[in-house]
Amino acid sequence: MNPTMTPSWATRPESAGDVAAIRDINLAAFPSPHEADLVEALRADPQAWLPGLSWLAEAPGGDLAGYALLTRCYVGDSPALALGPCAVRPEHQRRGAGSAAIRAALRAAREQGENLVVVLGHAEYYPRFGFTPASGYGIRPPFDVEDKYMMALALDPERPVPSGVIRYPAAFGV
Repeated sequence: MNPTMTPSWATRPESAGDVAAIRDINLAAFPSPHEADLVEALRADPQAWLPGLSWLAEAPGGDLAGYALLTRCYVGDSPALALGPCAVRPEHQRRGAGSAAIRAALRAAREQGENLVVVLGHAEYYPRFGFTPASGYGIRPPFDVEDKYMMALALDPERPVPSGVIRYPAAFGV
């Protein structure tokens, strides 16, 4: 495929047969196995893992190219979701696979009645999905990070957004 072409990505939730492929996507996308191991640790944590919130982007030929995961976290005592890891195989990067997987995961979360998603990530990338600095909601991470990298997205503007410190699942190690 011509690298300047933007394929049309199909998205779908993870199925039982995708576990090895998801690990492969994360191993290919990152310099260490940390993110791949994190996905497996989150999958093994029934308090963190939420069915239907692990999403894949599939290339027109059927190759699994991108991945996005939402897991349960808390802001103060209120349930929220943490976005990440998000990963794209290097040969598919910068062509929309990651965005497609993230948009599908966020849509599924909204459909499941979730209200708040937090992400620690690139300040230039995540605003395209509606993320803004979490501090604007009074949300703080449990570690020091520059304000612009800790972002939040309210999925339902009619519902109140909790404030407080983010409590991540144990697998995140924070």
